Amino acid sequence: MSFAHSNISIFVPHIGCPNMCSFCNQRHITGKTFAPKAQDVIDAVNVAVSSKNYNPKTTEIAFFGGSFTAINRTYMLRLLKTAYQFVESGMVSGIRISTRPDAIDDEILLLLKQYGVTSIELGAQSLNDKVLMLNNRGHSSQDVINASNLIKKHGFSLGLQMMTGLYGDCDDFAIETAEEIIKLKPDTVRIYPTIVLKNTDLAALYIDNKYKPQTLENTVELCARLLTMFEVENIRVIRLGLHSIEENSYIAGPWHPAFSELCYSKIYFNIAKKLLNEKGNYTLYVNQSAISKMIGQRKENINELKKLGFDCVVKADKTCKDYEIKVERRKKCF
Repeated sequence: MSFAHSNISIFVPHIGCPNMCSFCNQRHITGKTFAPKAQDVIDAVNVAVSSKNYNPKTTEIAFFGGSFTAINRTYMLRLLKTAYQFVESGMVSGIRISTRPDAIDDEILLLLKQYGVTSIELGAQSLNDKVLMLNNRGHSSQDVINASNLIKKHGFSLGLQMMTGLYGDCDDFAIETAEEIIKLKPDTVRIYPTIVLKNTDLAALYIDNKYKPQTLENTVELCARLLTMFEVENIRVIRLGLHSIEENSYIAGPWHPAFSELCYSKIYFNIAKKLLNEKGNYTLYVNQSAISKMIGQRKENINELKKLGFDCVVKADKTCKDYEIKVERRKKCF
Protein backbone atom coordinates (compact mmCIF):
# COMPACT_ATOMS: atom_id res chain seq x y z
CA MET A 1 0.00 0.00 0.00
CA SER A 2 1.41 3.43 -0.97
CA PHE A 3 1.01 6.63 1.01
CA ALA A 4 0.93 10.15 -0.37
CA HIS A 5 3.61 12.59 0.65
CA SER A 6 2.54 15.12 3.26
CA ASN A 7 4.05 18.24 4.80
CA ILE A 8 3.91 19.54 8.35
CA SER A 9 3.91 23.16 7.22
CA ILE A 10 5.50 25.90 9.34
CA PHE A 11 5.00 29.35 7.81
CA VAL A 12 7.81 31.86 8.24
CA PRO A 13 6.19 35.06 6.92
CA HIS A 14 8.13 37.82 5.21
CA ILE A 15 11.31 37.79 7.28
CA GLY A 16 14.67 37.37 5.66
CA CYS A 17 13.48 38.74 2.33
CA PRO A 18 15.72 41.69 1.41
CA ASN A 19 12.96 43.38 -0.60
CA MET A 20 9.23 43.30 -1.22
CA CYS A 21 8.25 41.71 -4.54
CA SER A 22 5.52 43.48 -6.49
CA PHE A 23 2.95 40.74 -5.87
CA CYS A 24 3.83 39.74 -2.33
CA ASN A 25 1.80 40.04 0.82
CA GLN A 26 2.56 36.89 2.82
CA ARG A 27 0.02 37.71 5.50
CA HIS A 28 -2.86 37.56 3.04
CA ILE A 29 -1.55 34.33 1.47
CA THR A 30 -0.69 32.41 4.65
CA GLY A 31 -2.86 34.20 7.18
CA LYS A 32 0.24 34.43 9.41
CA THR A 33 1.72 37.61 10.83
CA PHE A 34 4.06 36.22 13.50
CA ALA A 35 7.40 34.45 13.26
CA PRO A 36 7.08 30.86 14.54
CA LYS A 37 8.98 29.74 17.62
CA ALA A 38 10.59 26.38 18.35
CA GLN A 39 7.54 25.39 20.36
CA ASP A 40 5.33 26.02 17.32
CA VAL A 41 7.35 23.40 15.43
CA ILE A 42 6.89 20.90 18.26
CA ASP A 43 3.17 21.61 18.48
CA ALA A 44 2.71 21.21 14.71
CA VAL A 45 4.44 17.81 14.74
CA ASN A 46 2.36 16.64 17.69
CA VAL A 47 -0.84 17.57 15.84
CA ALA A 48 0.32 15.73 12.72
CA VAL A 49 1.29 12.61 14.65
CA SER A 50 -2.24 12.36 16.05
CA SER A 51 -3.74 12.32 12.54
CA LYS A 52 -5.01 8.94 11.30
CA ASN A 53 -3.23 9.51 7.95
CA TYR A 54 0.14 10.21 9.55
CA ASN A 55 3.01 8.18 8.11
CA PRO A 56 6.55 9.05 9.29
CA LYS A 57 8.14 7.63 6.14
CA THR A 58 6.34 10.09 3.84
CA THR A 59 6.06 13.15 6.10
CA GLU A 60 8.41 16.14 6.06
CA ILE A 61 8.55 19.25 8.20
CA ALA A 62 8.31 22.13 5.74
CA PHE A 63 9.37 25.73 6.40
CA PHE A 64 7.42 27.78 3.86
CA GLY A 65 6.38 31.37 3.33
CA GLY A 66 9.64 33.28 3.65
CA SER A 67 13.25 33.07 2.51
CA PHE A 68 14.39 30.53 5.05
CA THR A 69 18.13 30.70 4.39
CA ALA A 70 18.09 34.52 4.51
CA ILE A 71 16.62 34.86 7.99
CA ASN A 72 18.73 35.56 11.06
CA ARG A 73 21.19 32.65 11.36
CA THR A 74 20.64 32.09 15.09
CA TYR A 75 16.89 31.99 14.60
CA MET A 76 17.18 29.69 11.58
CA LEU A 77 19.35 27.24 13.51
CA ARG A 78 16.91 27.25 16.42
CA LEU A 79 14.11 26.17 14.10
CA LEU A 80 16.29 23.62 12.31
CA LYS A 81 17.58 22.03 15.51
CA THR A 82 14.04 21.69 16.82
CA ALA A 83 12.87 20.08 13.58
CA TYR A 84 15.94 17.85 13.30
CA GLN A 85 15.17 16.04 16.55
CA PHE A 86 12.09 14.60 14.83
CA VAL A 87 14.22 13.47 11.86
CA GLU A 88 16.66 11.77 14.24
CA SER A 89 13.85 10.02 16.09
CA GLY A 90 12.29 8.81 12.84
CA MET A 91 9.04 10.73 13.36
CA VAL A 92 9.50 12.51 10.01
CA SER A 93 11.52 11.60 6.94
CA GLY A 94 13.20 14.96 6.49
CA ILE A 95 12.91 18.73 6.34
CA ARG A 96 11.81 20.82 3.35
CA ILE A 97 12.50 24.55 3.02
CA SER A 98 11.69 27.30 0.54
CA THR A 99 14.06 30.17 -0.11
CA ARG A 100 15.43 32.69 -2.60
CA PRO A 101 17.91 31.72 -5.34
CA ASP A 102 20.38 34.37 -4.17
CA ALA A 103 20.35 33.01 -0.61
CA ILE A 104 22.04 29.73 -1.56
CA ASP A 105 25.74 28.91 -1.48
CA ASP A 106 28.01 25.99 -0.56
CA GLU A 107 28.29 27.03 3.08
CA ILE A 108 24.54 27.23 3.69
CA LEU A 109 23.93 23.95 1.87
CA LEU A 110 26.44 22.11 4.05
CA LEU A 111 24.69 23.54 7.10
CA LEU A 112 21.26 22.47 5.86
CA LYS A 113 22.54 18.97 5.15
CA GLN A 114 23.88 18.76 8.71
CA TYR A 115 20.40 19.40 10.13
CA GLY A 116 18.41 16.95 8.06
CA VAL A 117 17.13 19.14 5.22
CA THR A 118 16.30 16.91 2.26
CA SER A 119 14.36 19.18 -0.11
CA ILE A 120 14.89 22.80 -1.16
CA GLU A 121 12.37 24.81 -3.16
CA LEU A 122 13.48 27.97 -4.91
CA GLY A 123 11.14 30.82 -5.73
CA ALA A 124 12.30 31.31 -9.30
CA GLN A 125 8.98 32.86 -10.46
CA SER A 126 10.41 33.71 -13.89
CA LEU A 127 13.61 33.12 -15.84
CA ASN A 128 13.17 36.32 -17.81
CA ASP A 129 15.42 39.02 -16.37
CA LYS A 130 13.16 41.87 -17.47
CA VAL A 131 10.18 40.31 -15.67
CA LEU A 132 12.28 39.68 -12.56
CA MET A 133 13.43 43.32 -12.51
CA LEU A 134 9.94 44.77 -13.08
CA ASN A 135 8.59 42.73 -10.16
CA ASN A 136 11.41 43.74 -7.80
CA ARG A 137 12.66 40.19 -7.29
CA GLY A 138 16.20 41.34 -6.54
CA HIS A 139 17.88 38.41 -8.27
CA SER A 140 18.63 37.33 -11.83
CA SER A 141 17.79 34.26 -13.89
CA GLN A 142 21.44 33.24 -13.59
CA ASP A 143 21.03 33.19 -9.79
CA VAL A 144 18.26 30.60 -10.26
CA ILE A 145 20.46 28.48 -12.51
CA ASN A 146 23.47 28.68 -10.20
CA ALA A 147 21.47 27.87 -7.07
CA SER A 148 19.65 24.98 -8.76
CA ASN A 149 22.90 23.40 -9.88
CA LEU A 150 24.44 23.79 -6.42
CA ILE A 151 21.41 22.24 -4.72
CA LYS A 152 21.54 19.21 -7.00
CA LYS A 153 25.32 18.94 -6.62
CA HIS A 154 24.89 18.66 -2.83
CA GLY A 155 22.29 15.91 -3.22
CA PHE A 156 19.12 17.74 -2.23
CA SER A 157 15.76 17.26 -3.91
CA LEU A 158 15.18 20.41 -5.97
CA GLY A 159 11.84 22.15 -6.32
CA LEU A 160 11.25 25.24 -8.45
CA GLN A 161 8.33 27.62 -8.20
CA MET A 162 7.17 29.69 -11.17
CA MET A 163 4.45 32.28 -11.62
CA THR A 164 2.33 33.21 -14.62
CA GLY A 165 0.86 36.59 -15.47
CA LEU A 166 3.44 38.70 -13.64
CA TYR A 167 3.82 42.41 -14.40
CA GLY A 168 5.58 42.58 -17.77
CA ASP A 169 5.11 38.86 -18.38
CA CYS A 170 3.33 37.13 -21.27
CA ASP A 171 2.47 33.59 -22.33
CA ASP A 172 5.59 33.29 -24.50
CA PHE A 173 7.82 34.30 -21.58
CA ALA A 174 6.06 31.78 -19.32
CA ILE A 175 6.62 29.01 -21.88
CA GLU A 176 10.29 30.00 -22.13
CA THR A 177 10.58 29.94 -18.33
CA ALA A 178 9.11 26.44 -18.27
CA GLU A 179 11.58 25.34 -20.95
CA GLU A 180 14.49 26.70 -18.91
CA ILE A 181 13.18 25.04 -15.75
CA ILE A 182 12.99 21.72 -17.59
CA LYS A 183 16.67 22.08 -18.51
CA LEU A 184 17.48 22.35 -14.79
CA LYS A 185 15.74 18.99 -14.19
CA PRO A 186 14.04 19.74 -10.84
CA ASP A 187 12.25 16.97 -8.98
CA THR A 188 9.14 19.08 -8.45
CA VAL A 189 7.53 22.28 -9.70
CA ARG A 190 4.83 24.59 -8.34
CA ILE A 191 2.89 26.92 -10.65
CA TYR A 192 1.24 30.00 -9.18
CA PRO A 193 -0.91 32.38 -11.27
CA THR A 194 -0.41 35.99 -10.21
CA ILE A 195 -3.20 37.36 -8.01
CA VAL A 196 -3.51 41.06 -7.13
CA LEU A 197 -3.65 41.43 -3.35
CA LYS A 198 -4.21 44.48 -1.21
CA ASN A 199 -1.20 46.43 0.05
CA THR A 200 1.14 45.37 -2.76
CA ASP A 201 2.96 47.25 -5.50
CA LEU A 202 0.96 45.23 -8.00
CA ALA A 203 -2.26 46.57 -6.51
CA ALA A 204 -1.05 50.11 -7.12
CA LEU A 205 -0.13 49.25 -10.71
CA TYR A 206 -3.56 47.68 -11.22
CA ILE A 207 -5.39 50.70 -9.80
CA ASP A 208 -3.32 52.98 -12.08
CA ASN A 209 -4.27 50.80 -15.10
CA LYS A 210 -0.62 49.89 -15.63
CA TYR A 211 -1.16 46.19 -14.96
CA LYS A 212 -3.89 43.97 -16.34
CA PRO A 213 -4.17 40.50 -14.77
CA GLN A 214 -4.82 37.44 -16.88
CA THR A 215 -8.36 36.16 -17.14
CA LEU A 216 -9.17 32.86 -15.48
CA GLU A 217 -9.88 31.26 -18.86
CA ASN A 218 -6.55 32.32 -20.37
CA THR A 219 -4.63 31.31 -17.26
CA VAL A 220 -6.19 27.85 -17.20
CA GLU A 221 -5.29 27.37 -20.88
CA LEU A 222 -1.69 28.46 -20.25
CA CYS A 223 -1.20 26.44 -17.07
CA ALA A 224 -2.67 23.33 -18.70
CA ARG A 225 -0.01 23.70 -21.37
CA LEU A 226 2.74 24.21 -18.77
CA LEU A 227 1.51 21.21 -16.80
CA THR A 228 1.72 19.04 -19.91
CA MET A 229 5.25 20.27 -20.65
CA PHE A 230 6.48 19.26 -17.21
CA GLU A 231 4.70 15.93 -17.10
CA VAL A 232 6.09 14.91 -20.50
CA GLU A 233 9.54 15.38 -18.92
CA ASN A 234 8.53 13.37 -15.80
CA ILE A 235 8.73 16.47 -13.59
CA ARG A 236 6.02 16.38 -10.93
CA VAL A 237 3.85 19.47 -10.57
CA ILE A 238 2.97 19.37 -6.88
CA ARG A 239 0.90 22.54 -6.80
CA LEU A 240 -1.23 24.52 -9.25
CA GLY A 241 -2.60 27.76 -7.80
CA LEU A 242 -2.47 29.23 -4.32
CA HIS A 243 -3.71 27.12 -1.42
CA SER A 244 -5.90 29.94 -0.17
CA ILE A 245 -6.07 33.70 0.30
CA GLU A 246 -7.95 35.89 2.72
CA GLU A 247 -11.24 36.77 1.06
CA ASN A 248 -11.07 40.48 1.83
CA SER A 249 -7.51 40.74 0.47
CA TYR A 250 -8.40 39.82 -3.12
CA ILE A 251 -8.50 42.62 -5.67
CA ALA A 252 -8.19 40.95 -9.06
CA GLY A 253 -6.71 38.04 -10.98
CA PRO A 254 -7.43 34.39 -11.86
CA TRP A 255 -8.29 33.08 -8.41
CA HIS A 256 -10.36 29.89 -8.22
CA PRO A 257 -10.57 27.47 -5.27
CA ALA A 258 -10.33 24.46 -7.62
CA PHE A 259 -7.81 25.93 -10.04
CA SER A 260 -5.81 22.72 -10.50
CA GLU A 261 -8.97 20.77 -11.33
CA LEU A 262 -9.77 23.33 -14.03
CA CYS A 263 -6.32 22.84 -15.56
CA TYR A 264 -6.55 19.05 -15.60
CA SER A 265 -10.04 19.29 -17.11
CA LYS A 266 -8.72 21.59 -19.82
CA ILE A 267 -6.07 19.00 -20.75
CA TYR A 268 -8.74 16.31 -21.11
CA PHE A 269 -10.94 18.65 -23.15
CA ASN A 270 -8.10 19.45 -25.55
CA ILE A 271 -7.27 15.76 -25.99
CA ALA A 272 -10.92 14.86 -26.63
CA LYS A 273 -11.35 17.67 -29.16
CA LYS A 274 -8.37 16.38 -31.15
CA LEU A 275 -9.71 12.82 -31.14
CA LEU A 276 -13.22 13.74 -32.27
CA ASN A 277 -13.61 14.48 -35.97
CA GLU A 278 -17.04 13.71 -37.37
CA LYS A 279 -19.96 15.23 -35.48
CA GLY A 280 -22.16 12.74 -33.67
CA ASN A 281 -22.71 10.78 -30.46
CA TYR A 282 -19.78 9.33 -28.57
CA THR A 283 -18.79 7.50 -25.40
CA LEU A 284 -15.50 8.69 -23.95
CA TYR A 285 -13.73 6.12 -21.79
CA VAL A 286 -11.19 7.33 -19.22
CA ASN A 287 -9.67 6.00 -16.03
CA GLN A 288 -12.07 6.05 -13.09
CA SER A 289 -9.97 8.71 -11.37
CA ALA A 290 -10.29 11.00 -14.41
CA ILE A 291 -14.06 10.96 -14.89
CA SER A 292 -14.67 14.30 -13.16
CA LYS A 293 -11.75 15.84 -15.07
CA MET A 294 -13.18 14.70 -18.40
CA ILE A 295 -16.68 15.91 -17.57
CA GLY A 296 -15.42 19.22 -16.22
CA GLN A 297 -16.81 21.43 -13.49
CA ARG A 298 -20.55 21.90 -13.98
CA LYS A 299 -20.20 19.61 -17.04
CA GLU A 300 -18.29 22.37 -18.80
CA ASN A 301 -16.30 19.99 -21.05
CA ILE A 302 -19.38 18.01 -22.07
CA ASN A 303 -21.32 21.19 -22.78
CA GLU A 304 -18.50 22.71 -24.84
CA LEU A 305 -18.09 19.51 -26.86
CA LYS A 306 -21.83 19.49 -27.51
CA LYS A 307 -21.62 23.03 -28.89
CA LEU A 308 -19.02 21.70 -31.34
CA GLY A 309 -21.40 18.93 -32.44
CA PHE A 310 -20.11 16.09 -30.26
CA ASP A 311 -22.75 14.62 -27.92
CA CYS A 312 -20.64 12.73 -25.39
CA VAL A 313 -21.08 10.60 -22.31
CA VAL A 314 -18.16 9.63 -20.09
CA LYS A 315 -17.57 6.15 -18.66
CA ALA A 316 -14.79 4.47 -16.70
CA ASP A 317 -12.28 2.07 -18.18
CA LYS A 318 -9.71 0.79 -15.70
CA THR A 319 -7.28 -0.02 -18.52
CA CYS A 320 -6.97 3.66 -19.48
CA LYS A 321 -3.81 5.42 -18.38
CA ASP A 322 -3.49 9.06 -17.32
CA TYR A 323 -4.62 11.38 -20.11
CA GLU A 324 -5.76 8.43 -22.23
CA ILE A 325 -9.22 8.66 -23.80
CA LYS A 326 -10.82 5.82 -25.72
CA VAL A 327 -13.52 6.94 -28.13
CA GLU A 328 -16.52 4.86 -29.16
CA ARG A 329 -19.16 6.01 -31.62
CA ARG A 330 -22.72 5.58 -30.29
CA LYS A 331 -25.73 4.94 -32.44
CA LYS A 332 -28.40 7.57 -32.04
CA CYS A 333 -31.58 6.21 -30.51
CA PHE A 334 -34.91 7.15 -32.18
